Amino acid sequence: MKSKIKFGIIGCSSIAKKSAIPSIIMGNNSTLESIGSRTIQKSKKIAKEFSCSNFGTYDEILENDNIDAVYISLPMSLHEKWVIKAARSGKHILCEKSTSLSYDSAKKIIRECKKNDVLIKENFTFKLHPQHKKILGLIKKNTIGDINTFSARYSFNLPGSKKNLRFNKKLGGGSLNDVGCYLISACIFIFDEIPKSIFCNLNMDKKFGVDTSGNILLNFTNNKIGILSFGYKNYFQSTYDVWGNKGIIKSERAFNPSNRMKSIISIHQNDKVRKIIIPESDQFQLTIENFCSTIQKNSRRNVYEKEFLNQALIMNAARISNTKHSVIKIKN
Repeated sequence: MKSKIKFGIIGCSSIAKKSAIPSIIMGNNSTLESIGSRTIQKSKKIAKEFSCSNFGTYDEILENDNIDAVYISLPMSLHEKWVIKAARSGKHILCEKSTSLSYDSAKKIIRECKKNDVLIKENFTFKLHPQHKKILGLIKKNTIGDINTFSARYSFNLPGSKKNLRFNKKLGGGSLNDVGCYLISACIFIFDEIPKSIFCNLNMDKKFGVDTSGNILLNFTNNKIGILSFGYKNYFQSTYDVWGNKGIIKSERAFNPSNRMKSIISIHQNDKVRKIIIPESDQFQLTIENFCSTIQKNSRRNVYEKEFLNQALIMNAARISNTKHSVIKIKN
């Protein structure tokens, strides 16, 4: 098995500094090799904060032969460019969501990763949190019977600002790319299939030209549905319900529990509520370790490819649905 995976950082975003870099440093099978930013001044400053002796520009990260993998956290409109450059440099890639802004872009990325024999994973860290494994286990045990509805909400109040990338259309801003993507990913994850059709309605902010909230209806086989609400305009919610004919399972903090927070799963049946407490867990570090473990197994089959492309396919259909104001059938 390969020794610890050496990471280079491309983009010193807040999530990189708060979660990614600390998780790489603390990971059982990862180590921080170098930090890259647009300017040497910034990469040097951030490297000093994390006691990292190596730093440079994005290109210098990719030219570093000691680096096995890169973590990319840039404005979404720049992801394709730097993911492809990383693939051509022979680096495995963990890229923040949303990694691609179209299905064509996602297919282009996968082609380059296959050609250069590297892995690409879109960084939906919530999936590695043990609460979701527990929920899948409860569903498999038929705890709530045949499941038919997935309902999710992820929203918070965020004032519009030109300084915030979320409100910059040219950089890939907007609530669908930033928040709605989680709900789509979670719905596919729970139902373990892609939907047959989608209807998406996004509410646009005229000043910034980006969507600030939205609702999505997904139709699956056997009359299963997904109902998703998200945005920057509501009281904080980060939850989903799975509804079956014998009860409901609810994750009360589904997408962003802190690593010091116990997670609560509630099971609603026969007018009674049973709660299951999941111990504190660092989902970001678990994701880093999972990614590194896959590299260490020396597998040359991109185990994340299907998940990556399915996500891009549904996101793309959501954008089309909103533009056309109609239901879009999904053809894989």
